[in-house]
This record gives sequence, structure tokens and C-alpha cells, in this order.
Amino acid sequence: MVRFGIIGTSMITELFISGAQKVNGFKLSAIYSRDIDKAKAFGSKFGDDILCFNNLEEFSVSLEFDAVYIASPNSLHAPQSMLMLSHGKHVLCEKPAVSNSRELEEVINLARSKNLLYMEAMKSLTMPAYLKLQELLPRIGKVRKYIGNYCQYSSRYDRHKKGEYVNTFRKEFSNGSLLDIGIYCLYPAVHLFGKPIGVSANGVILEDGGVDGTGSVLLKYADMDALITHSKVSNSKMPSEIQGELGNILIDKIGSPEKITLILRDGTTEEHVPEQEIFNMMYEAQEFVSLIDEGTPESSINSYSLALHVHKILDEARKQIGLIYPADL
Repeated sequence: MVRFGIIGTSMITELFISGAQKVNGFKLSAIYSRDIDKAKAFGSKFGDDILCFNNLEEFSVSLEFDAVYIASPNSLHAPQSMLMLSHGKHVLCEKPAVSNSRELEEVINLARSKNLLYMEAMKSLTMPAYLKLQELLPRIGKVRKYIGNYCQYSSRYDRHKKGEYVNTFRKEFSNGSLLDIGIYCLYPAVHLFGKPIGVSANGVILEDGGVDGTGSVLLKYADMDALITHSKVSNSKMPSEIQGELGNILIDKIGSPEKITLILRDGTTEEHVPEQEIFNMMYEAQEFVSLIDEGTPESSINSYSLALHVHKILDEARKQIGLIYPADL
């Protein structure tokens, strides 16, 4: 049994718990929020015996849980991960797990020194549809192009345009389109095709808040390229695609894949819709809990080397578009 503490009371946290509760060995034990009433109201949705905290230090030293899921604002991910690891807690941190690769190296070094599991919560890599994609990939022959597309008009953008202070559009919280959703396109590219030999980025910086609203990243490989296109200020109806010499693979939603379509040059078309849990964060929770049960301090799926490659690319892309976070200084 792995007892979990939770940092954050947002919708993403509720979705995580709903999925994780379907994993054998998961137990929700504690909730942290700066607002104790909010913590209690949130915790009451999942049971009457959940401990609630509004003091992060007291939460971190509690002996009532073994691992923590962090879903606070992006800029708090690294310092909160460091605090939890320093007090012996395994950490599953919502993406982006850090503001930059320097923070990631510090967190990984601490996790290794404590022999604790630390993992960025990139759920898509653990989902059945993504596993099916990996199975189908050899059938399209030599890969020549990857197009990862995630453009979703933010539900909070209208509030931001009206002048409200919305933390998801503020660089002091390490936000923006690239780190918030572009990362979903970048992870599969690096996971499937490795570290690129070149990075070229474009982005549009929003006047208020100073973060990127939309942009693209081109990854150069020896015999292919990968295009990442992302936006929080417009929608796209296009799928993501992998183009090979023998055919194509379409991915309906790169951040949360459900349907994988194989189209071969001879006209053969196959649609694969693997059976998946509706609360699809279950799969990352399952990976995390299994690793703790096995005593394995690093995921072979969401590995440290993969995360470091991804975040170094994010650093370079932000450098090219002129997006500097306070956490970088």
C-alpha cells in the first residue's frame, strides 16, 4: 500500500485521484492547500479520514503518507519536490515538473541521493493508445517526419484579456503555451526518436503576463525532422502525424491519445482504439505505484535522461523566443 499526500486542489488533481483510486495499492491519506477550508472541502469528496494541512512544512514531515503528487503552479514544482524528497517522500510531479533543466538536475540529484522515486507526470507515455502507437511504428518504415500538434484555446484566456490576474498567463509562475501544452508534443518526439541535433523555435509573447501564447519548435535529426506546434490562444482540429516511407500514423490527441490510425501506401487503413480507463491518469499512477512496490527508484518510461533531454530543448526554445522566467535568474 502506497499512501499519498496531494499538493493542490484543482481539477487536474481531482482527475488524478479519480484515476489513481483504480490502482491497487493506492491510498489517499492527506491534502495540502494554503486554504485549510479548501483542503477540507476537497478532501471530503474522497473520504472522511483524510488529513488536511495548510502548512507545507508540517505536511512535508507528516508520517501519514509515503509519496506525494504535486499539482501546484509550475514555478512551485521544483522547490516543493525538493522539500518533499528531503523529508523522504517519493514524488510524482505534474508536468512541467520544473521551470528549467537546472532545477531538474537538482531534483534528480536529490532523489538519487535519497534513493527515492521521482517522476514527471507525463501521462500520455503510459496510456494504452501510445503503447499501440509504438507497436505500429515499424510498419510505416523509415520515419521521415513527425508533426506534434496541440493547440487549445485556454478557458482562462478571455479572463486574461479582460485584465484579470490569471496565473496561467504569468511568467512568474513559469507558464506559457510551450511548457503548458507544447511539452505534450515534445515528449513523444524525444521518446520515439531520441535527442535531436538541432533546435529552432518561434513564439509569440503576449503583452500582458509576458508568456508565449503560441509557437512552434523544429527539431533536426540526421534523416528526419520533427515539428512541434502549440497554442493556448487558438484551437486546432488537426491530428498529430508520423510520416514514414511506407505509410503514416495519425494520433487523434497527442496529449491524451485514444485513437491511432495506420494508413499504409498500399491503401490499407486500420483504426486502433484500445480499451482505456476514462480517468486516464490511472496509467501514470499505476506506473508510479508499481515502481515503489518494486523498490525501483526510476521509471524506464518517464526516465531521467528523457526528462533532461526534453527540458534542455525547452530551455533552448525559450532562449530563442526570448522567454525568461524568474526561476531562470
